[in-house]
Amino acid sequence: MDEDMKQYQQRLTELETEAERLLLARHQMVEIDKARNGNREALTALRKRARTTKTSIPSPFETIMREIGGPESRPLVKEVCSSCGNHDSNEKTWMMFPGTDVFARIPFHAAHTILETDQDCLDFETKKLQSYVKEKSLLISETGALADTINPAIFKSLATLTDKRK
Repeated sequence: MDEDMKQYQQRLTELETEAERLLLARHQMVEIDKARNGNREALTALRKRARTTKTSIPSPFETIMREIGGPESRPLVKEVCSSCGNHDSNEKTWMMFPGTDVFARIPFHAAHTILETDQDCLDFETKKLQSYVKEKSLLISETGALADTINPAIFKSLATLTDKRK
């Protein structure tokens, strides 16, 4: 084969490898999204059991201000968990640990704490994969592989969009 054909074949191989990585990242995003939805459902069930919502628990400051009127001395800060509320945090709850088939009976507070930290980790992984997918899509677009369906200039402008906090 002549040199041009070898270069063309090498570029196609690189493009196919990048496309495979892109598809794997998208598949991982779907799997992580399933886990996030499961965690969200479990957290909602725990909040319903405790009869709380994310915003239904008063802040420690509000609790202190209501309790100031009492004659006996109380601690200055009363910690109130946003998920437990006034629910007994030592009540045992069945939980299946993430990534295993092991059920354990653990305290209510520990169960929702584990789920919340796992949810934060999954959110971070999702954002990381989203940026990876964006980067790979832009790379594939710049090679011209999507030129017949999407104008590369339009694709680049879409891929470089960033979310700004208000």
